[in-house]
Amino acid sequence: MDTRNLQAYRASLLHFHADPAFAEDAYAWHADGLLIVENGHVKAAGDYAQLQASLPQGVEVIDYRGKIIVPGFIDTHLHFPQTDMIASPAPGLLPWLENFTFPTERQFGDPAHGRATADFFLDELLRNGTTTALVYCTVHKESVDALFEATTARNLRMGGGKVLMDRHCPDFLQDTADLRESEELIKRWHNKGRAMYAITPRFAPTSTEAQLAATGELARAYPDTFIQTHVSENQDECKWVGELFPQRRSYLDVYDHYGLMRPRAMYGHCIWLDDADFARMGETGAAISHCPTSNLFLGSGLFDIARADKAGALVSLGTDVGAGTSFSMLQTMNEAYKVARLKGSYLPALRMFYLATLGAARSMQLEGTIGNFAPGVEADFIVLDPKATPLLARRTAHSNTLEETLFALALLGDDRAVRATYASGSLVHDRTLP
Repeated sequence: MDTRNLQAYRASLLHFHADPAFAEDAYAWHADGLLIVENGHVKAAGDYAQLQASLPQGVEVIDYRGKIIVPGFIDTHLHFPQTDMIASPAPGLLPWLENFTFPTERQFGDPAHGRATADFFLDELLRNGTTTALVYCTVHKESVDALFEATTARNLRMGGGKVLMDRHCPDFLQDTADLRESEELIKRWHNKGRAMYAITPRFAPTSTEAQLAATGELARAYPDTFIQTHVSENQDECKWVGELFPQRRSYLDVYDHYGLMRPRAMYGHCIWLDDADFARMGETGAAISHCPTSNLFLGSGLFDIARADKAGALVSLGTDVGAGTSFSMLQTMNEAYKVARLKGSYLPALRMFYLATLGAARSMQLEGTIGNFAPGVEADFIVLDPKATPLLARRTAHSNTLEETLFALALLGDDRAVRATYASGSLVHDRTLP
C-alpha cells in the first residue's frame, strides 16, 4: 500500500460539531487522540487506542503528546495592508483612518511592496495558528494579486478582495462605480486552488449609491463569492451614515437595500445594531465578525453577543489588524471574554474555541470544508502547547477540567502557545525551528 500521502499525529484532540451555547454534546475530546491525514484531508480522528491499529505498516506517527491539536483558527476580519501601522495612536476611528490608514494603503499600488507585506502578514497569521482569514486588501488590484500569489504559494485557504471607495477618501485611493477590476479579480482568483474572493466595499460612507448598487449587482452575478464590509462600528460613523442615507431605516439597512445581506456576507463589528438589525442578520444568513481588540483600542463600544445569539445570528471572531492590536486569536478570545463580562454575559472557553473554528466556518458557509475534523475536511490544524510559558505551565498543571485548560490558553496564551501549524496536511509553521 502506498503510504506516502498518509500522515498521523498523536496528541489530545479537540473539535466541534455544534455550538456549545446551544447543544450539550457539542464537541469531541480525545485525551489521547490520533489524527490521520490523507492527501491533505482528514481521514479519521479519534482515540489513539482505537485508531492506531488501522494505520498501515510504516506510517510514522508524529508524537505531540502533552499538547492539544485543534482545527486551525479562522479570522473573519482583518486588513493585510495595515500590518505596518498596527498600534498607531489616534483619538477615534475617523482620524485614525485619515492620519494612518489611508497614507499606509497608498503604497500598495507597488506590487513588490504588496508581496513583501503579504508574506510577512501570512508569517504572522501562521505563527499565531490562523490558517484561514477574510482579508481586506486596498483599492489597488495589485494588492489583491499580491495577497493571493502569497497564499497560493503556501496552499492556504484564504479570502480577500479589492476595497471599493469612490467618495469621502483621498484622491489617491478613490475608484469609481465601474467594478470591472473586481470582476476581473473574481475570474482570476475565486475558487482557483484554495483562494476565495470577497467583494469588499470599505463601508457605506465611502461608497456612492451608484457604487453600492453596482456592488449588489456583482454579488448577484457571483453568488458564491463572499462579501465583507464594516457596519455600526462607532456612534460618530453611525450618525454620518444617517446623514448620508436619510431614506434608510438603519446603517445595516443601507447594505440590505442594495442586496448585500446574504449567506457569505461578513459584517465587521455590529456594535450599534438594534433588535431589528440583529433579526435581519439571523434571517438572511449574513454573519457578524466580533472584533474586540479593535473595538477596545478605538473606543468604539462593546459588542453584545447575547443579543446576537437571541436573534439567531451567526457570530465569529476577527482580529481586525491594524486597529486590532494582535494577530493572535487566543488574545482575541481573551478580550472577547472581557467584553462579554462588561455586557453582562459570560463566554466559556469551549464557546470561544468554537467561535474561532467551526463557528467561523459556519459563518462563512464553509462547514464541511474547514473548521473541524470530520472525515474529508481539509486538514488545517494547529498544535497548542499548554506549557508554552512558565505561567501557562504552572496554571495548567492545576487544571482539573478541559474548560480550565482551554480558559488558561485563551486568557494567558499568545503565539508562543502555537507549537506548530499545518495547512492542507503540510507543516507551514514550527515554533522550534529558526
